[in-house]
Amino acid sequence: MPAAAAISTPNAPGGLAVIRISGSGAIDIAGRIFRPAGGRAVADMAGYTCAYGTAFDESGTIDDCILTVFRAPHSYTGEDTAEISCHGGIYVSRRILRAALANGAVPAGPGEFTRQAFLNGKIDLTQAEAVMDIISAKGERELRAAETLREGAAFKRAEKCSAVLMKILGDLAAWADYPEEDIPEVEPSALISELREVRAELFSLVENYDTGRIMREGVAAAIVGRPNVGKSTLFNCLSGCERSIVTDIAGTTRDVIEETVMLGDIALRLADTAGIHDTDDRIEGIGIGFAEKMIDSAELVIAVFDGSTPLTDDDISLIKKINDKKCVAVVNKSDTEQLLDASELEKYISNIVFLSAKENDGIDRLQAAVEELFSLNTQTLNSVTAANDRQKACIDKALQNTDQAIAALENGELLDAVNVLIDEAEQSLLCLTGKKVTDAVVDEVFSRFCVGK
Repeated sequence: MPAAAAISTPNAPGGLAVIRISGSGAIDIAGRIFRPAGGRAVADMAGYTCAYGTAFDESGTIDDCILTVFRAPHSYTGEDTAEISCHGGIYVSRRILRAALANGAVPAGPGEFTRQAFLNGKIDLTQAEAVMDIISAKGERELRAAETLREGAAFKRAEKCSAVLMKILGDLAAWADYPEEDIPEVEPSALISELREVRAELFSLVENYDTGRIMREGVAAAIVGRPNVGKSTLFNCLSGCERSIVTDIAGTTRDVIEETVMLGDIALRLADTAGIHDTDDRIEGIGIGFAEKMIDSAELVIAVFDGSTPLTDDDISLIKKINDKKCVAVVNKSDTEQLLDASELEKYISNIVFLSAKENDGIDRLQAAVEELFSLNTQTLNSVTAANDRQKACIDKALQNTDQAIAALENGELLDAVNVLIDEAEQSLLCLTGKKVTDAVVDEVFSRFCVGK
């Protein structure tokens, strides 16, 4: 397959841009579009070296650039790779890319270079998936979790389990295939002990999966409440800018306004909604309908109440709508005289935070309440867990087969049946790490990558 080329930096003006060429003939292609200063030949450059010079095409010089050469197998992809760093103009980088394509390179697909790294044995499939998690990380904890997976933490634990299963399969095969040899009989109690250790290790990789998903993808959250309780003020406070219009006029917000915000290290896919109340206004009613739909789809409801007034019938009606949702009640306007009876609110909602969105006071308490609600403690945040639904499905399947094998041994079933179940568990772990995976699965994994990585 010919070398693939792509712009590996964002498609936007910047200080510099990088055009990556990797694969068979990459160095030769670079030599046809880059001229090192001083007459040095690109073909003579050793790996891990750079050269200053100019990129050019059939029309002439394009830009002053730096060429970096990586020789196989000591590159990100495991193949010969050339990277041209130019000034970060969109036109400049695209023109250099076109020059590479005109001289024999083919356009790289999504995740092309990471895919080649996987196929060439530089990384396993879980590490490849972690690369995209690193790129999309929105906070320190997300980045730390992705880096842990990229360093092979999940792979190593899966390999540990796989090694135990392979040993068991070998023992079972030897005992079954060579009955005339002096091979010790496989003891069910010993197998059960080993399988329980495997089960505990596998379970640890999925028990905090929801927490890990929250850290990667964020929480779909809706700010709801009756009109004029301070929903938009809270939304703007969390957003750090004036995204929602704030007035003293009830019903100002009539549509759903959305923004991804960081509450500490937690990403909230936050929606500011219209005030929920009885109304004859047709347009306002449409906005209220959208708000009620947001409640249905939200993973977290931030219900806002006005601390300067007692609970109203509209407040009670809202509480009934959210009684089956994960919810934090925000009693807003804590900087004013408090007339809301907190004990009355506690009858319905246990997580209550008092704050003043106008004064930006008490957001730390809201953060703590959300973290507690989603069990985001230090232990769970630092645990190694499956990174996505594909990985979780593989581990769940291995767990299921392991549990069935343990049950079969405890019930005294034939070892042949146990052998089949353990083999199924092993196959799931091989799929997890990519050692035995279909092309369709590989295509699906890398389809989520950006071009150029």
